Amino acid sequence: MLLRQIEYFQAVIENGNFYEAAEQCNVSQSAISQQIKKLENELGVKLLKRHNRTFSLTPAGEHFYKKSLVITADVRQMIRETKRIADKNNAVLRIGYYKGYHGNELSEAVTIFSEKYPTVDVQIMVGSHEELYHAMENGAIDLALSDQRRAFSDAYNNKILAESKIYIEMSAKNPLSRLSSLEPSDLKNTPCILLINQTGQKEEQEYYESIIGLHGEFIFADTMQEARLKLITGQGYMPVDVIGEQVWFDTAVCRIPLCRNSQVIKKTYCAFWKKDNSGDYIEEFAEILHSCLL
Repeated sequence: MLLRQIEYFQAVIENGNFYEAAEQCNVSQSAISQQIKKLENELGVKLLKRHNRTFSLTPAGEHFYKKSLVITADVRQMIRETKRIADKNNAVLRIGYYKGYHGNELSEAVTIFSEKYPTVDVQIMVGSHEELYHAMENGAIDLALSDQRRAFSDAYNNKILAESKIYIEMSAKNPLSRLSSLEPSDLKNTPCILLINQTGQKEEQEYYESIIGLHGEFIFADTMQEARLKLITGQGYMPVDVIGEQVWFDTAVCRIPLCRNSQVIKKTYCAFWKKDNSGDYIEEFAEILHSCLL
């Protein structure tokens, strides 16, 4: 039994037909069909019930498919670990991101990068703007993902990635959640929850007061879970950055755009890295991150 045969079988199941599976595997349709028949002959069982141009899984085929996913995942991890052991000078890419960023694009970029460079150890940290800045200056991170709050420095590569829109998350039971948009003045009597650790609280509050225009009481949460519990129990609202289309399914919490003069308030998200610490991995990751944020 060849690993390639198992991968062909998985491709047929996941694509729902032999034609698309063959395209995905870069082989002919007849070749993929022959290999699955060889797999069935070797196992001595039928994995697929063929119905003219369609097929369905037999109970044995369903079991084999589920177990095969575990095997291929283990093999890929074994290959990754073997390559890292062989590479004694293992490369490391250290990424920091702003704690107020709540998107999936960073995870997507790390996945794409790690598939292309499996021997590179990607390390992630999260922090406030000041923490990210000091981490960059001290060499603790190679690249930071954050919204722009300072003027661009000539000592850094400053790659503009995308614009984010500020949304307000609040309990669905709050009467303000019935509005289609919110202005900062609408929120002056409701506490603002900021997801930030103690060292960054003053900096974050000043930013949201002086730049975004939110005023009133501020309360802080160290973790997302703590912030969400405060939201659900109606203790306040939380500003979040949303990049791309707004997708939201939580029935307990509403997301409403924050506007100034009827225009959604926006931020500019960038990737920052020091010019004297530039390299292929850093620059390529920045490009991958940019493509994920488009």
